[in-house]
Amino acid sequence: MFNLEGKCAVVVGGTSGIGKAIALGLASAGANVVASSRSKQAVEDFAADLEARGSKTLRLPSDVLDRRSLQRLHDSVLETFGHIDILVNSAGITKRVPTIDCPEELWQSIMNVNLNGTLRACQIFGETMLKQRKGRIINIASLLTFQGGVFVPSYAAAKGGVGQLTKAFANEWASRGINVNAIAPGYMETDNTSALRADPVRSRQILERIPAGRWGTPSDLAGAAVFLASRASDYLHGHVLVVDGGWMSR
Repeated sequence: MFNLEGKCAVVVGGTSGIGKAIALGLASAGANVVASSRSKQAVEDFAADLEARGSKTLRLPSDVLDRRSLQRLHDSVLETFGHIDILVNSAGITKRVPTIDCPEELWQSIMNVNLNGTLRACQIFGETMLKQRKGRIINIASLLTFQGGVFVPSYAAAKGGVGQLTKAFANEWASRGINVNAIAPGYMETDNTSALRADPVRSRQILERIPAGRWGTPSDLAGAAVFLASRASDYLHGHVLVVDGGWMSR
C-alpha cells in the first residue's frame, strides 16, 4: 500500500530541509523524484544523490515567485516522464519580527513565497492531474496553521492560508481523483528555525512543551509524506496531518 514504484514526484523547495527529507522518503518508497529549488548548484548536487539511490530525476531549478519558471518545471517533467503523480509544496521562508514592527514589504515577501507560491504550483501541476484524473498534492503547513506564534505574523497568516487552501482544493478536486492534503510539522531543526533555537528562553520554553522531549528533524516527516503520496491514504482529502512530537496535545 505504500509502494510508489513507477510514480513521478515533484518536490518544490526540495533541495534542503523538510523538502529534501521528503524527497528522500519518496525515493526510498520507489518514486522517481524531481527536487527543485532556486539554487542551481543545490539542484545539481541533490540530483546526483538521488540518482545514486536509483531514482530517475531531472536537474531543473525553479522559483515559486515566478509562474513561468514553475510552468517550465512542470512541462519538462511531463515531457520526460509522461505523467506527474505527486506534488509536494515545501518552499518557504520566515523572519522573526514583532508584529507591530513588521514592514509591509516583509509581510508581502513571506506571503508570496509561502502562500502564493503554493497556490501557483497547485494550479500549474493540478491542471495536469485533473486531465489524468489522478494525483496527490502535499502542501507543507505548520503548527502556526492553528496557532498565532510569536514574532512571525506573516508566516502565521501564510501557513493559516495554506491550511485553508488545502481544504479548498480538496473540496473541488476530491471527486476528480486528486488527493490534496497537508503536513503540519512541529518545531523542526531547520534553517528556518535557527534564530528560534538560538534564543535560549524561547528554545527552552518550546522544548519543555514537546512530550517527545526533543525538536523534530526533517526525516521525521518522510513517513507521513509517503503515506499521503500512496494509496494507503486513498480516502484522505483536505486533511492537515500534524507531526509535532505531541506539541498540540499539550
